[in-house]
Amino acid sequence: MLIAAAAVPAVAGRTLFGTAWAAGKLVAIITPPHSNPFFATEALGAEAKAKELGHETLVLVHDDDANKQSELIDTAIARGAKAIILDNAGADATVAAVQKAKDAGIPSFLIDREINVTGVAVSQIVSNNYQGAQLGAQQFVKLMGEKGNFAELVGREADTNAGIRSQGYHDVIDDYPDLKLVAKQSANWSQTEAYAKMETILQANPDIKGVISGNDTMAMGAIAALQAAGRKDVIVVGFDGSNDVRDSIKAGGIKATVMQPAYAQAQKAVEQADAYIKNKTAPKDEKQLMDCVLINADNADKLETFALKN
Repeated sequence: MLIAAAAVPAVAGRTLFGTAWAAGKLVAIITPPHSNPFFATEALGAEAKAKELGHETLVLVHDDDANKQSELIDTAIARGAKAIILDNAGADATVAAVQKAKDAGIPSFLIDREINVTGVAVSQIVSNNYQGAQLGAQQFVKLMGEKGNFAELVGREADTNAGIRSQGYHDVIDDYPDLKLVAKQSANWSQTEAYAKMETILQANPDIKGVISGNDTMAMGAIAALQAAGRKDVIVVGFDGSNDVRDSIKAGGIKATVMQPAYAQAQKAVEQADAYIKNKTAPKDEKQLMDCVLINADNADKLETFALKN
């Protein structure tokens, strides 16, 4: 059963679901801020599966701050966690923190974002960002009619997903010489930053025809800025599969997105953590990819909390 991500409160540094340090079965779940529904859904999916499998949970938020993430891992170690589920705060900056947990005998199971080494985490379960980006780019090219000026909004530079998605976009779009990239700026996954960046881009490029975004939160900022400027003609495509973008698609705003299986991904990580805690069984492959799904007007009605309803 899926539960709406909006039901998850954005609380950092303390438990969300009762006493979290019961001896022997504690699973720590550490993610970026729950103000982003994708991360809230991860936390909810992991918590629900951990409870189902008989574990207690400690749900923490690192705010995309590597120093805070390190402190929270110290907290998990001090509380005697048996496993850590982590959507990390930086591909390089996280390595030492995960190694610290490993040295303390606590296995880490990463979701959504990879780190730049192997052999430190037990598993790294991520969306197939390159495959998803190619799906989104193919739809973008079609919507653009294979021509016109466009802008790209990119995520945080420290996040490997930002680069992978951008590469996936360009490996498709760059095959169309009449599609011209006139602006490429980072909005750090932020709706507020995307709004401001879109205003600036639009002023410098009034003939812009499309915007392709590295995530849905930035896409929502872009569409808000465009609508405020009376530019309902500009095509916007996102990436994540949030309910907000689903509603925008249904209302004729954003044209498409690519759904990541956030809830299922988090639950898979907890299942692997449970097997490791109980039997020391590790997955065959540390790095695991889960495919993304294109969402547009044809199937937006089926999208609910980063999953497709039957």
